[in-house]
Amino acid sequence: QVQLVESGGGSVQAGGSLRLSCSASRSIFSINYGGWYRQAPGKEREMVARITSGGTTAYANSVKGRFTISRDNAKNTVYLQMNSLKPEDTAVYYCNAEVSDSSAGYPYTNVNYWGQGTQVTVSS
Repeated sequence: QVQLVESGGGSVQAGGSLRLSCSASRSIFSINYGGWYRQAPGKEREMVARITSGGTTAYANSVKGRFTISRDNAKNTVYLQMNSLKPEDTAVYYCNAEVSDSSAGYPYTNVNYWGQGTQVTVSS
């Protein structure tokens, strides 16, 4: 089992910035796919940003131009830089990743995991 550990959430004023991090809890081979989702009270979980193993990114229209997803392959970490935050960005943010696990040897297993969620609150 692999756990995705999230950090960087918190409370900020509108216009502020936060940087979320998502890292594997132990040694793995790689993160093949990484993404960030969010869920506000009473709403469905929605995709915010995603990044492929090749570095291709995609964003929800609501965050395009304000959020940037990136990855550090050496650290097996996915980041979400959030700038110009708005009150409507308030939600629990979840990391999602497909992990290539090398702990049992070859062939490596590819498993999808979710982070525990981190609260982001933006006040007006």
